[in-house]
Amino acid sequence: MLKLCRFVKCLSRHTIIPALKNKGWPDPILKCHRFSISCKMTEDSKNAETKALKRSADDALVENEHEDKKLKTEQDGDKKFPKKKVALLMAYSGKGYYGMQRNAKNSQFRTIEDELVVALITAGCIPEGHGDDMKKMSFQRCARTDKGVSAAGQVVSLKLWMIENILDKINSHLPHNIRILGYKRVTGGFNSKNNCDARTYSYMLPTVAFSPKDYNQEDMSFRVSSDTLQKVNRLFSLYKGTHNFHNFTSQKGPRDPSAKRYITRMSCGEPFVRQEAEFAVVTVRGQSFMMHQIRKMIGLVIAVVKGYVDEGVIERSWGEEKIDVPKAPGLGLVLERVHFDRYNKRFGGDGIHETLEWTEEEDAITAFKDKHIYPSIVETELLEKSMVNWMATLYIHDFEATATGNQDRKDDDEGNASD
Repeated sequence: MLKLCRFVKCLSRHTIIPALKNKGWPDPILKCHRFSISCKMTEDSKNAETKALKRSADDALVENEHEDKKLKTEQDGDKKFPKKKVALLMAYSGKGYYGMQRNAKNSQFRTIEDELVVALITAGCIPEGHGDDMKKMSFQRCARTDKGVSAAGQVVSLKLWMIENILDKINSHLPHNIRILGYKRVTGGFNSKNNCDARTYSYMLPTVAFSPKDYNQEDMSFRVSSDTLQKVNRLFSLYKGTHNFHNFTSQKGPRDPSAKRYITRMSCGEPFVRQEAEFAVVTVRGQSFMMHQIRKMIGLVIAVVKGYVDEGVIERSWGEEKIDVPKAPGLGLVLERVHFDRYNKRFGGDGIHETLEWTEEEDAITAFKDKHIYPSIVETELLEKSMVNWMATLYIHDFEATATGNQDRKDDDEGNASD
């Protein structure tokens, strides 16, 4: 550009000015013209230099930004792996853990989510900072299981970097009694708690729980009769439908709308023998459950079958009167599966997302229960006798009186945070 300016200036001096003189132009005008050309050339030169410097600075800035982004990408670990919203299928034995939900303020009480977060960070699925604030990865669990409660079909939703061999890498950093059995891509707005239509729980217990109250409760040679089992299932069937379960949880008033819960199924299966003791599994499915609700539903039926109270207490418990309902031990409770019927109907057939059915994982679920959950329940029951010790306290319950004593936690859930 500077060379061009010099050329034009020289051309003006030796060619344009003499030509104008020959045409009779006066010197003042020529001098003015020469000055304007010189100023114009100087101004254009300065503008060109400014533009060149600005372009050079912009190029340097873009290059620096590119280098910074490249460095940040490499540091964050998302250079090759996209971040996606997924649903993880979890199975775990709850023995030794203070429930599912993480409590960062009480880290001394180890939970299932504590183990999961550490595994996700170590495997490179989430940034380290997301462990302190789980909202950053849009984390939500379907059911908030209580202390000691196990799960065979827990589902959590969150955003993850989809690393290669993701399940193997996460599981390699988890203890053997906690496994991720599968994952599925879900919609960006999916929430495992809010999108869940129903939960199915099971409760494994020794059948001596259905023995008469004057029977030796420590005699594990007891075998439940078919007549008694029929009575048990008839009593469990009374829970079906929508009822006011304010007497089956802590600090729920009889007129609290959230105390009404919908139960679709509840029954006790055929008994089986483990280590010379007979056990049975109670299965219950409902829209949602409050804290201790299932354990109290089972505890009240046991009290009726053993003869501590008449069966009319079950229907009375749904009235406004406060009734002292016994709470069965938490050892045998297992979250079996969670249901997403409405989500599956809306998105399961859109050609992009999968239904949350987990049929391909059924064998893995069964294998986990047989290896980690059921043996733990049986061994712990025979060793610690939690059911036997609890049955020894049934006589102190006055089923006609108001329940007293300290409540465990206010407005919490046995298996899910629906309130």
